[in-house]
Amino acid sequence: MKKQNKRYKFLRTGLKSENGNVKWEVGVWKMFRGELKMCEAGFHCSVEPYDAFSFVQGEILAEVEVRGKSLVEENKEVWSEMRVVRAYRWTKKDSLKLAIYCAELVLENFERKFPNDKRPREAIEAAKKVLLEDTAKNRAAARVAARSAELAADSAGSAKSAAWSAELAAESVAESAELAAESAAWAAVSATDSAGSAAESTVKKIRRYFRKLVKDLREIEKVKGRKEENEKTK
Repeated sequence: MKKQNKRYKFLRTGLKSENGNVKWEVGVWKMFRGELKMCEAGFHCSVEPYDAFSFVQGEILAEVEVRGKSLVEENKEVWSEMRVVRAYRWTKKDSLKLAIYCAELVLENFERKFPNDKRPREAIEAAKKVLLEDTAKNRAAARVAARSAELAADSAGSAKSAAWSAELAAESVAESAELAAESAAWAAVSATDSAGSAAESTVKKIRRYFRKLVKDLREIEKVKGRKEENEKTK
């Protein structure tokens, strides 16, 4: 029997796929019988949990096993057979931690060019306060700080991505869990964009930090058995 490969994918509440109307069950194999097509047909996943998050900002991180036919790209794959082995809850707080980390990662880029402009730093600090104590007062302050960081980005020129990342970190604290996750994903993208020639190194740092976050996630349920299920799905 072929060795099964561990990958990750983000799912929506109820273990539902973002696309394709697939409802997953822990421990149950699913089979796609059609022609695999990247981003269109088959079961998608990534080797790195952060890469999976960059495509779908779901409420559940699923650790999956894969086998059968596949198409592989740098940060995503599509397989003909897959099953969920473990499922973890991804919360708004997790998104906020990610957004803050990504913003701090590139804050120096902004402050090197604008040493007297503290708006992005203040936005990050406001987000941290909400992380420690989620109150209406702290959320309101973070919203104000996010708008200030946005203004800083508008006038920052080549350093604007760093300010955007700070803005998104502060903005995510006042959003719903779904929108906070989107803000975190965009904060990471902005951090990567602002890194210039160091973009690859920045991505590696974010991936490494994401793996640390995964270790602290609350597991929903583990694999229950070896039941096999073949399901033709779009």
